[in-house]
Amino acid sequence: MAKAKAAPKKQTNHWLILVLLALAQFMVVLDVSIVNVALPAIQHAFHMSQGTLQWIITAYTLTFGGFLLLGGRMADLFGRRRIFLAGVIVFTIASFACGVSQSGNQLIIFRAIQGLAGAFMSPAALSIVLVTYRQGHERNVALSVWGAVAAGGAAFGVLLGGIITQYLTWRWNFFVNVPIGIIVVSTALMILDKHETSLEHSSMDLPGAVLATSCLTILVYALVKAPTQGWTSHTSLFYFAISLITGIAFLYNESRSSHPLMPLSIFRLRNLNGANAMMVLITAGMFSIFFFTTLYLQEILGYTPIKTGVSFLIVPVVLAIVATNVPRIIQKVGYKPILIVAPLFISAGLFWMSFIPVNGTFWGNVAPGLILLAIGMGATFVSATIAATDGVPKEESGLASGILNTSQQVGGAVGLAVLTGLSTAAATRYITNLHLTAAPTGLDLATATVRGFHDGYLIASFFGVAASIVAIFVLKQKNPKGSADGAIAVGV
Repeated sequence: MAKAKAAPKKQTNHWLILVLLALAQFMVVLDVSIVNVALPAIQHAFHMSQGTLQWIITAYTLTFGGFLLLGGRMADLFGRRRIFLAGVIVFTIASFACGVSQSGNQLIIFRAIQGLAGAFMSPAALSIVLVTYRQGHERNVALSVWGAVAAGGAAFGVLLGGIITQYLTWRWNFFVNVPIGIIVVSTALMILDKHETSLEHSSMDLPGAVLATSCLTILVYALVKAPTQGWTSHTSLFYFAISLITGIAFLYNESRSSHPLMPLSIFRLRNLNGANAMMVLITAGMFSIFFFTTLYLQEILGYTPIKTGVSFLIVPVVLAIVATNVPRIIQKVGYKPILIVAPLFISAGLFWMSFIPVNGTFWGNVAPGLILLAIGMGATFVSATIAATDGVPKEESGLASGILNTSQQVGGAVGLAVLTGLSTAAATRYITNLHLTAAPTGLDLATATVRGFHDGYLIASFFGVAASIVAIFVLKQKNPKGSADGAIAVGV
């Protein structure tokens, strides 16, 4: 009788843990996009130049992308709960500091600290998911929730940022994290196991940590600055070269270190390699749709920030429906078939968007593309996360989580930098080819902008096709029947 009563409690605790970790991940994802809508208000408040203003986004991106690998490995070395809690606490404090900043420079510094904290809490949280849920259907369900939060948080950020900025002040875009952070920390202390390290050592590969962080930070910085400085400018080439040199030095160090930050043996996991390659390609194409579509709705169709945010709600709604049903399909056919087909939906959505007209409408020209994209995102993110973490040893779960998050950040940075550059070049070519004798009209500029979006969407659509090809030739299909082991009754 006593044993029968204990089982439901364990199950409830498991799913409470998932809600807690997803909430923490939601904070990290949200802060990537929520601030975008508030940038004009921040610029006005602190009289910031356009060049300085972009550092509010870049500072977060640099530290988040640069320290993910280190954050994931530290979770393995020093305990997942400990690193997770430290990350959430620092993130919450930094969020409050952002909200009370008295200058643009202060805000940029605290944004960098936010990104740093996020780089530790995000892979630690995913690592806890991996060790909390048994491999199979139970873990697949948990990762479907995780994938939905990771993929849909950006769309919610656009909506929430618009509402907060218009009806409160830009500072509340940061204050909103404070009560969430307090809830996460207090709840985590009660329900999370200590998750101490399962490694036989706690030695930190300091040279490897410095080299990996330097390589990733410099690479992200180079990708962010290249569109404005020029891809072949001396400055861009210098930063790309330094990133490459430090990357090679990192790999050399890892091959010789007795306790490497990133054991190169982890890359023997074929599905980890394939899933991460897919994530780079998918996020490279996906980030463009949020960037270009936001500009199209506001600058071309004249939408307000709130109306733009509401328009994007269709993405997380469709995505959530798809993501919650993916584990059922994986249980029947495995994740490889899904990862072959799902990226093609993303490509189809981007291809549809490459035909948007200057005088378009949301439901006629934008919504169909967003729906296709959301279907593909929901299925791809969940399945790729499952594929990347399938078979990863428990003692390397944090590292695998850090690599997965890094691939998403690098892919997004590469894609957005390349596609915005190509879009701008296409718009400029259109104006030049008009051979105008006077200044271009508003219609000329709008048409040029949309022509640029066409090129960006079209090129991005090929990334999904490339991801599908990777799934065909790299991923190794596991027996889907085995995924039923450890299934629990959660109604999905």
